[in-house]
Amino acid sequence: MIVIYGIKEHLNPVKAQLSEVIHGCMQSVLGMPEDKRAHRFIPMDAEDFYYPGGRTPAYTAIEINMMQGRHPETQKALIKALFSEIESKVGISPVDIEITIKEQPGHCWGFRGMTGDEARDLKYSVKV
Repeated sequence: MIVIYGIKEHLNPVKAQLSEVIHGCMQSVLGMPEDKRAHRFIPMDAEDFYYPGGRTPAYTAIEINMMQGRHPETQKALIKALFSEIESKVGISPVDIEITIKEQPGHCWGFRGMTGDEARDLKYSVKV
């Protein structure tokens, strides 16, 4: 699951485009299938979203939650692809993008009535 935070005046107009770009990177770098998109947008009022100095109101925070197993090189490739693709296709500068990957072991995930470590029918690999 991916959670995207930003100031609503800047985030709302690009939500669909940002979702496409993020999912495209997840597909190309991690091999995620087309139908495996779980994005949660949290547009916030400007007075509720504080961001670091040196950034603009376009500042966007992206949290990627995934099962543990991807190699550090793969995670870095995903982060770099996101910076590049978001800048070129959405127009948000890398200085205004913060990306955090949060990994949890499979037994900490629950979906379709089972835990992630019990799932044997995933259409993608977490060992990339």
